[in-house]
Amino acid sequence: MRWWDIEPVLELEHELFPEDAWSAGMFWSELAHARGPGATRHYVVAEDPGTGRLVGYAGLAAAGDLADVQTIAAARDQWGTGLGARLLKDLLRAATAFECAEVLLEVRVDNTRAQKLYERFGFEPIGFRRGYYQPGNVDALVMRLSDPAGSCAGSSPVRSENHG
Repeated sequence: MRWWDIEPVLELEHELFPEDAWSAGMFWSELAHARGPGATRHYVVAEDPGTGRLVGYAGLAAAGDLADVQTIAAARDQWGTGLGARLLKDLLRAATAFECAEVLLEVRVDNTRAQKLYERFGFEPIGFRRGYYQPGNVDALVMRLSDPAGSCAGSSPVRSENHG
């Protein structure tokens, strides 16, 4: 993801997460940590090859041997195409490059589609964060994946931002 991707990412963010969408400032802050020596973030976008339209994005933060999926989203017309899996694979490859032994994430308890994706990759539920998603006061299911390197084989048709 590059700075010029922020506007189309925000459009998709507001479409998919109208109650708790990230702000432009949040994406700018994340990208500030995604480049150069000491980078701790990895952000990627996916574009429709026919139109160039941004159809998905994902981000990961790394700290020591732990990574955290910050965000992952696919346009509704891309649901069921495997895009979410390709974005997640890219994040897991980044976690491996960051030498992270575990990956954590939070997912809305009412987002069973995403939970099933994460389970396919080996994520396991480890707890809840009550009222995590605001303003809707929706709980988050916390999930963990040990050994991200074992879950990220395969190619990725997404545009990554190098992290180092």
